[in-house]
Amino acid sequence: MKRSEILGVTERILKKAGFRLSQRCCSRPCCFDLAARGEKKLIFLRVQSNIGNTCLNDVAEIQKISGCFFAIPLIVGEKTRRKPLEDDTVYSRYDVCAITAKTLEDMLLRGVYPLVEAGPGGYYIKLDGTLIRKRRQELGLSVGKLAEMVGISRRTLYGYENEMAKASVPAAYKLEWILGAPVVQTTDVFQGPERICFLATARRIISKHHLMKEVFRKLAQFDFKVTSTGRAPFDFIARCPERGLRIIGGVAEAGERNLDQRIREVKSLGEVIGAHAVFISYGERSEDEGVPLICYKVLTEMKCPEELLEQLN
Repeated sequence: MKRSEILGVTERILKKAGFRLSQRCCSRPCCFDLAARGEKKLIFLRVQSNIGNTCLNDVAEIQKISGCFFAIPLIVGEKTRRKPLEDDTVYSRYDVCAITAKTLEDMLLRGVYPLVEAGPGGYYIKLDGTLIRKRRQELGLSVGKLAEMVGISRRTLYGYENEMAKASVPAAYKLEWILGAPVVQTTDVFQGPERICFLATARRIISKHHLMKEVFRKLAQFDFKVTSTGRAPFDFIARCPERGLRIIGGVAEAGERNLDQRIREVKSLGEVIGAHAVFISYGERSEDEGVPLICYKVLTEMKCPEELLEQLN
């Protein structure tokens, strides 16, 4: 399928699963295609027909943005290099999970999570080490005897029991058959390790764009924590933890092409991810597409955060 077709299929799956979707992000090059919010999940989704073509900079950016909103970055694709992606399998692209649309459908609509993880040199399965040890002891098997029966080394079995290693597919299913217990674990791509919010203070941000640099400086005066973005419809994310306030903002340049489309995308994203959308410009317009457009001069004359909040509400 073409990339646009995969994206369309993915959107239909998410909608059927009850997710609220943002507009597609296409006003300028972006590290993700859309944001999707479910009952307990927020996803920044990228569709890549061939996941091998996903570059490190895009993945690093989607990880950074996802971290700011405690969201899950996810890639949906069809093949890697010249090989098709397997269903029921989780791949990784620079530590971001990548799956097929069918795997996404199985997880969201059927509650069936993948068992296999693709890794260097082959496919692997995560095991329940505590259950392996418990069943081995119940059956009166030593580490050496069980390892011999499975056809692996004692050290490898030790790694399984302490969850320090993943098993090959044949070894995992042989171990499960011998022990008579469901030691194979599924992989939930929606429950990774706790994500860190990569927000730096505005004083540490260096920007070549004069207007953006000044905007960051003003936000720093109001005790906002800010991070810049390079490949998103918005140019920065600002957060004020004390007020529980999050902003996604854009800097509008004179004569910018696709500005109206970009504003609509940022507004849509803000509604889905739970953030205020705002644009800063040298112009005099006060609002466009329902998004506050604050003149830079007005921003610089603000004396306190409350004046900014009045513009956002």
